[in-house]
Amino acid sequence: MVSLRNSSTVTEFILVGFEHSSPSTRALLFALSFLVLYSLAMAMNGLIIFITWTDPRLSSPMYFFLGHLSLLDVCFITTTIPQMLIHLVVKNHTVSFVSCMAQMYLVFCVGVAECILLAFMAYDRYVAICHPLSYAQIMSQKICVRLVGTAWFFGLINGIFLEYMSFRNPFCRDNHIENFFCEAPIVIALSCGDPQFSVRMIFADAIVVLLSPMVLIVTSYARILASIHGRVSSTGRGKTFSTCASHLTVVIFLYSSAMFSYMNPRSTHGPDKDKPFSLLYTIIIPMCNPIIYSFRNKEMKGAMARALGRSSLTK
Repeated sequence: MVSLRNSSTVTEFILVGFEHSSPSTRALLFALSFLVLYSLAMAMNGLIIFITWTDPRLSSPMYFFLGHLSLLDVCFITTTIPQMLIHLVVKNHTVSFVSCMAQMYLVFCVGVAECILLAFMAYDRYVAICHPLSYAQIMSQKICVRLVGTAWFFGLINGIFLEYMSFRNPFCRDNHIENFFCEAPIVIALSCGDPQFSVRMIFADAIVVLLSPMVLIVTSYARILASIHGRVSSTGRGKTFSTCASHLTVVIFLYSSAMFSYMNPRSTHGPDKDKPFSLLYTIIIPMCNPIIYSFRNKEMKGAMARALGRSSLTK
C-alpha cells in the first residue's frame, strides 16, 4: 500500500461525459436542456425558499421542511451543473484532483441530508394526519429545527466517511471519468489496488442511508393508510392522498435513481446507463421538486402569486 501511495501520479481527472458529442449536439444541450432546466430549477427553488421563509401563511412544519428541501436542491445543482455547462462550451474537460474530491463530498453531503429530510417529511405527514390534536406539540418549532439539523449533520459526517472510502487508494492509472461530474462508483473504479473494499463499504453505507429512511417513510404511510381506512369518507381519503402524493412522487424519483447509482453492481453499469440516471438526480429531480409541490398545493400557488405580485409592483 505504501508503494502504491508513493506511485500516485494522477493530479487531475478528465470528464468525458459529452466529449464524443458533436459541437451542434453540445450547443443544443447547453442552450435548450441544461441552461433552461438549470435556470428554471434555480428560479423555482429560490422562490420556494423565499416564500416559505418570509410568508407568514406558510409557517407550518411542512413548509419549513420544504424550504430546506429546496435549499438542498439549490446546493446540489450548484455543485454539478455549472461545471457541466462550462464543459459543454470549452474543449478543456479537466478538473483538478482537489476539485473532484470537493465535488464528490458535496454531492455525498447534500444527497444524504436530502434522503433523511424526506423521511422526516413523511413523519410530519403522519403526525399531521393521524395525530392532528397533538400536531402542534409534537412538531414544535424546536423539534423541526432539530430534525433539519440532524439531516444536515448526518450529511456532513457521512460525506467524510464516503469521501475517505472513495479516495483511500492512490490513483496512478487512467484518469478519464465516463460521466459529466465526479461520481463515486466511477472514480473508485479508476483507483490502483483493489477497490472492492471501498465498493463494499459504500454499498453498505447506501443500504443504511437509503433503506433506513425508506423504512420510516413506508411505516409512516402505512400508518396513515391504516388510520384513514374505514373512518374517512372517500372525499376525505382523496384529500389525504393528495397531500401525500407530492412527497411520494419526489421520494420515488430520488430513491430509484440513487439506488441504481450506488446499490447496483458495477458490472451492470456503463456510460449509456450511468449518464441518464445521473442527469435524473442532478438536474431533473431538483427542477421537478418545486413544480410537484407547488402545482398540487393551493397554499403554495397562492403564496407564489403574492410574491410575484409584490415583485411586479416594486418595478
